[in-house]
Amino acid sequence: MDINTFIDKLQSYHSENVFNPWGDYDAATEIGPEAPALRRENLRRYLELRPKARYLFIAEALGYQGGHFSGVAITSERILLGQHKDVRPESVLGQWDYQRTSSPTSTQLNATQRAKGFNEPTDTVVWSTLQHHGVAAFDVILWNIFPWHPHKEGKLLTNRTPSTPELDVGVEYAKLLLELVPGMRIVAIGQKAADTLSRYGIKCKAVRHPSMGGAELFRAQVAELFKNHEK
Repeated sequence: MDINTFIDKLQSYHSENVFNPWGDYDAATEIGPEAPALRRENLRRYLELRPKARYLFIAEALGYQGGHFSGVAITSERILLGQHKDVRPESVLGQWDYQRTSSPTSTQLNATQRAKGFNEPTDTVVWSTLQHHGVAAFDVILWNIFPWHPHKEGKLLTNRTPSTPELDVGVEYAKLLLELVPGMRIVAIGQKAADTLSRYGIKCKAVRHPSMGGAELFRAQVAELFKNHEK
């Protein structure tokens, strides 16, 4: 298993009410047919910079405000475009040609999204917390158990919970990622992700999901995790 093979496998997946950021293109919301290729290159670069990552932080599924348009899990376009003062794009992809794939003229985006790209608050909390502890750059891989974007029927810019059969598929790709970068310590973002991984026999440490008022507890638990792991 190498990075190109892994990305090829990700790109080939297609299913109803699922957007594949590395293989699918939506003319109504994206800059053009080149968008999936840009996202594949983002992911390739992301993985190439982390061959010896020590941690795998893994949530449940890709979201439309994050990896759908960036191609990188738990990472919004605005992070890649340098729109967050506390999270630099170089922490994600190093020195890179950062480009958005959402359309700045799409009528399906609001004014701020058209001007700056998509933003996902959870992504910002995760990246800023990791950077605070000095490990965000290339010691961590962020991922999702279901690595594609599940959405509601007929509503692309929505999120939905992945089904059990979808998670059955997705967890196999998580295992491939663990083969690609062996030895990572697995940290589930949220109890739902932890329970899912446990159901598949994958041992992990759980931290609070930053959404729904969980940001401060997430930060505290990550701090404790790194403190204990460095002992």
